[in-house]
Amino acid sequence: MTEWAATAVAVGSLAMAGWCLVTALRGHGVGRAHLAGLALVELLVLVHVGYGVSGLAGGHRPREYATFVGYLIAFVLILPVGAGLARLEPTRWGSTIALVACLVDAVLIVRLHQVWVGVG
Repeated sequence: MTEWAATAVAVGSLAMAGWCLVTALRGHGVGRAHLAGLALVELLVLVHVGYGVSGLAGGHRPREYATFVGYLIAFVLILPVGAGLARLEPTRWGSTIALVACLVDAVLIVRLHQVWVGVG
């Protein structure tokens, strides 16, 4: 796992969360630009997961292996599921769903790093 990939995912997720918050407060649902932003953050997530999987294949063992793998799976799935649900809900609640998905992704990146290095 690399610091630059983790930072990119965290910044991207929080930026998208901020954008979705503004959109929700304005009373609008997610649009194509939001979905493109979520796809970009998901691409960063996949890069980060690739580093995690290659680290596991290279012999690194996180402190809690099963927890780490579970976080990786959730980390990959949360944005596509959130984007799909947000697209189904054309009101401000769709933007709120995308907002929550982005915030969960930001928290998961922190937890992945903690489990990887053995903190907490």
